[in-house]
Amino acid sequence: MAYTNINSSLEERIPTSESFESTEIKKANYFKNLTWSAGQKFAFRVSFIFFIAMTFPNNLDWYQEILSFDWLHLHYRDIYDIARFGSGLNFFGNKIFGSTLNGYAVWVITFIVSLVAAGIWTAIAIFTKKEPQNYKLWYYWLKVIVRYRAGIGIIGFGFTKLTPTQLPYPSWGLLNTNFSDLTLQKIYWLSIGIVPWYEVFTGVVEVLAGALLFFRATTFWGAVLLFGALADIVYVNFAYDGGVHVYSSYFVLFSAFILVDYIPDLYKLLIQERLTIPYKYYPTFDKAWQRIARISLKSLTLILFLPVFTYLAIINFLYDPYKQPAQKGIAGLRGNYHVTEYKINGQVLPYSPADTTRWQQATFEKWTTLTFKVNKPVELDLSNGGGAPMRDINRTFELTGVAGGQRVFYYEADTVRNILYLQDKNRGSRNAENREFSGNRNEGKSVALKNKKKENTEDNWIPKESREVIGNEDLKIEAIARSERRTKGIKAESKPVERNKMILKYTILDNGNRVVLSGIDENKDSIEVVLDRFVKKYALTRSTLEAGKYDK
Repeated sequence: MAYTNINSSLEERIPTSESFESTEIKKANYFKNLTWSAGQKFAFRVSFIFFIAMTFPNNLDWYQEILSFDWLHLHYRDIYDIARFGSGLNFFGNKIFGSTLNGYAVWVITFIVSLVAAGIWTAIAIFTKKEPQNYKLWYYWLKVIVRYRAGIGIIGFGFTKLTPTQLPYPSWGLLNTNFSDLTLQKIYWLSIGIVPWYEVFTGVVEVLAGALLFFRATTFWGAVLLFGALADIVYVNFAYDGGVHVYSSYFVLFSAFILVDYIPDLYKLLIQERLTIPYKYYPTFDKAWQRIARISLKSLTLILFLPVFTYLAIINFLYDPYKQPAQKGIAGLRGNYHVTEYKINGQVLPYSPADTTRWQQATFEKWTTLTFKVNKPVELDLSNGGGAPMRDINRTFELTGVAGGQRVFYYEADTVRNILYLQDKNRGSRNAENREFSGNRNEGKSVALKNKKKENTEDNWIPKESREVIGNEDLKIEAIARSERRTKGIKAESKPVERNKMILKYTILDNGNRVVLSGIDENKDSIEVVLDRFVKKYALTRSTLEAGKYDK
């Protein structure tokens, strides 16, 4: 709902020679006596119901989570979850982030309900004969709610790019993957990840757009930035099957609603080339408690979502990047290897491109991951590797969207006995059970309870003496990055689940140029693998802005 005839009317009725105070009084009186048409009132009622429903969280878990935060030891995902939540009248679950057009069903349902409710509202207003001349005050507060929701949401979205963790720089295993073995979505994500300073730029645009929406004087520019940036992301997600087009469209919708109010003035200024003096209705906060409440709430929002969020995002980038493991891998193992010898149950298995058992290439990442290739397709994980996992084993960006027989194993190392305890990070069709890591932490509670029945009885597959050497994963991170959320998350995610496992002893020879792995593979077969290190020259120059501190 927009006031389309304000400026021209005011120009005719208010002489320019009058004092500023007199002008403001007459403008206020004009708004007070402004009468909306029946159509304008109905449009406002639909908009009011629709955007209120689309603004506030539609799941009680969100509110419970806010109350459960340790506000003195916040984690990056705590603030992120405040900014990102499901909304709308959704009678079929709490998912508005679907990767298909079904994700827009919530919008359609909410709009239909808004039409019906607005019709009932209109009938009551006519029947009781208490219909106001206009809803200028309600309209003002609706715009405030919409712009703050959009501002908070896009800042949460933007910080994952401003501190480049949403689209991380590719691991060695990903760089070694054939282009044709990557999904369309993965190709796009990696194409941004390899240029992190561009990713930072997109984050600056999004965070700046959100910050500008917090102030009335800069609302227009914030909405313009938001509309342009997110409209592009919507199209990219459709083109590359990125999976977040629904959530991106959400901000395009909100920014468009904010900009509607500016269209008449823009038309007059840019098309008609007439003198334009914009004036919008703002309520007067004439009581002390109103001014204190307004300043306090605004200050709290600004502090939480700008300096506090900035600090937490930097800590996340440096020590606990949410899409890649946080723990350092064994320094002496890191690198790319040729598989020069492979024995299974004591028998040498010579290299053959058609063989489906023999490893063909191996890589130890900077973190706790062993990647190797076999000539046997793996079940493709089509998620984006994001979410909120605290354990390294559940951070799967290095394997999602990757085909071609790429095997990715997380390892825990007993460095006294030189033993690696490896677990397959790709759970295939069982990935659906891991969706508790895709949203806020409370969403996973019901799934975790269901998984209790499926727990693997091999809780003690790692001997006690090795477990003592391996230690607590939570304590391996820098103290500055530890939080109540991380501690509880690691504990919750440490319950045993069904995974392929290997136990391999490692021996480093020839000044680190050869590694021999021997032990039991996932099929309970005895294997011995000889790996010879080679230095691979990548055409891609390593970035100066990569998440995580693995060399210190």
